[in-house]
Amino acid sequence: MDWTLEVVIVPVSDIARSIEFYRDKVGFAQDFETDAGGMHFTQLTPRGSGCSIVFGNGPGMNAMQPGTLKGLQLVVSDVNAAREELQGRGVEVSDINVLDERDGGTFFGFDDPDGNSWAVQQIKARAEKPLLPRS
Repeated sequence: MDWTLEVVIVPVSDIARSIEFYRDKVGFAQDFETDAGGMHFTQLTPRGSGCSIVFGNGPGMNAMQPGTLKGLQLVVSDVNAAREELQGRGVEVSDINVLDERDGGTFFGFDDPDGNSWAVQQIKARAEKPLLPRS
């Protein structure tokens, strides 16, 4: 049986500001936004990912304090290009850190406006062998 991780709740304090950050600066696709019945939440997905993030004030979304989610990880095939792309969109990013010279050992990071932290890992093999088929 396959078990797939498809949604991660990210605790944020300002929904509109977070949509702007993740959609416009980081480049996630906004799948939907719901604002009805006293609930306001949205789901966004990184390009090429089978897992999305969701935030807002929907059921179960207020269990964590904004900014307390640490160590979310994105994987890219070219960490230099990814870092330049984010910087070009106005995202503050850390320096590139090579923990291990082998593929998978190079990282940089960034935080969202609330302080939730992301690591970006380079796995060069993703260029030729993505986890999801490209359309």
